[in-house]
Amino acid sequence: MSIWQFVKRITETAASGVGGMVEAVRTLFVGDPELRRRVAFSVAMIALSAKMAKADGVVTQDEVRAFQQIFDIPAAERRNVARLYDLAKQDVAGFEAYAQRMAGLCGSGHANCALLEDILDGLFHIAKADGLLHEREGHFLHRVSQIFRIEESHYQSILARHAHLGAGDPWLVLGIERGSPFEEVKKRYRKLVAANHPDKLLARGLPEEFIKIATTRIAAINAAYEMIERGLKVI
Repeated sequence: MSIWQFVKRITETAASGVGGMVEAVRTLFVGDPELRRRVAFSVAMIALSAKMAKADGVVTQDEVRAFQQIFDIPAAERRNVARLYDLAKQDVAGFEAYAQRMAGLCGSGHANCALLEDILDGLFHIAKADGLLHEREGHFLHRVSQIFRIEESHYQSILARHAHLGAGDPWLVLGIERGSPFEEVKKRYRKLVAANHPDKLLARGLPEEFIKIATTRIAAINAAYEMIERGLKVI
């Protein structure tokens, strides 16, 4: 069964708002933790992207289309995604309440939870779908990262993968101090590539439909490493 058909079950079961969504994820898939993680990720992506659009003050018919542009949703399932998107957008609860409840799906000790980083990465993809990362979207994403208890230095690395931050950009992407010896750069690079391989993301519950997140993340890491390598060779 497609992940989007499970999303349909959430829209049919959730009584109202974020509380209903989270409770539906908890109860419908209680006997299958792996499936619950996949569905939780998908629901969080849809709900928080809806809240991000609302927080940005830009609510148009193109919102769901931007989501569909990034994540390959079969035409037959798009109505279900749109229903869940609208449910989140219309809910009176603010995005912080959504982020907190979604973070709770990672467990009480969710600091630096890899699945929450995946959600944040997906939100960045959606935010820059129009070619820009707007100021309000930036504030939204930063606040979500704080609720997700992602360390500030790590958030800056995620941000650097999606936005051009100047000469220090490749060092930020790799999360390593500028000017570090090349052996340290190489060690850090290899660690990031191993940790972010698509198979790793699938193993921790990222649905196959969202694997573009993994491939673009690896591409950014590779590009940063190559920039640093070229720069050091010139020196």
